[in-house]
Amino acid sequence: MMLPAAGHPLEWRERSWARPENGEVLLRVKACGVCRTDLHVVDGELPDPALPCTPGHEVVGEIVAIGAGVEDLVIGARVGVPWLGFTCGTCEQCRAGRENLCPGARFTGYQRDGGYAEYLLADARYCLPLPESYSDAEAAPLLCAGLIGYRALRKAGDGRRLGLYGFGAAAHILAQVARYEGCEIYAFVRPGDDAALGFARSLGAAWAGPSDEVAPVPLDAAIIFAPVGALVPAALRAVRPGGRVVCAGIHMSDIPSFPYRWLWEEREIVSVANLTRQDGLAFLRLAPQIPIRTTVTTYPLREANAALSDLRSGHLQGAAVLQPPF
Repeated sequence: MMLPAAGHPLEWRERSWARPENGEVLLRVKACGVCRTDLHVVDGELPDPALPCTPGHEVVGEIVAIGAGVEDLVIGARVGVPWLGFTCGTCEQCRAGRENLCPGARFTGYQRDGGYAEYLLADARYCLPLPESYSDAEAAPLLCAGLIGYRALRKAGDGRRLGLYGFGAAAHILAQVARYEGCEIYAFVRPGDDAALGFARSLGAAWAGPSDEVAPVPLDAAIIFAPVGALVPAALRAVRPGGRVVCAGIHMSDIPSFPYRWLWEEREIVSVANLTRQDGLAFLRLAPQIPIRTTVTTYPLREANAALSDLRSGHLQGAAVLQPPF
């Protein structure tokens, strides 16, 4: 499924795939998660996508061909392809272990074709080993919802009382990680979304309520997954002195002005950008130990527009996953 232009529905297009070039592998796609970032790409909220492009960056695939120079992957292996699809490896950021900030980075489903397809060419360096205990559909959300949530949790620090604003695909995975590590979860959902309240409570939230309410206790940190800038000052008011607010999305509406006293007392606002391969390896080792259970709704690949529409309207619990017909 390809995006012909920003703001347009995806279109089904048939094309042949080239053999993988040096350092690449060709994957037969087995599942691809539908992420809110895909929605931002399709809706034209992210600048300069490589149009026309195939979205999708939570890709589970089987290697069917290997290009020259690839030594640590074999045909038949199952791997995951995340959002970060290429880095230069030589810039200051890459050399310092911050490849997520590489100025030459290219992203799957945005500047490289993604997994809303039957086949995918991927940089072999950015193919991650997947735990065997997960089915293809169950594994797909781990590759962005899980990975970005994991990086956001590490950015949040070592506090015990954690607020999650927006209880979708990422939060439902992160809640399980945070509880495993001894955190109390305070879930904030869209006002009137009783299903999300029940979902958060079913995953062990100590408290769940609408995002316009205040948690019953001061929070050590808050992570914002919903792309709503107005939640930043709300989260600042919810965290204790010295607390931290983490903005975990790649896109957010403008943050409204707020009184300095809400930031004062050494509260912090930080953002999360992309991921590193080390994030991926660490998280995918941890996931089966917890074990994380992903809640997924599957769609045939040809129904990608319907899956995006359901995500846009908030009609999903957990994550949507596309599965190509074979």
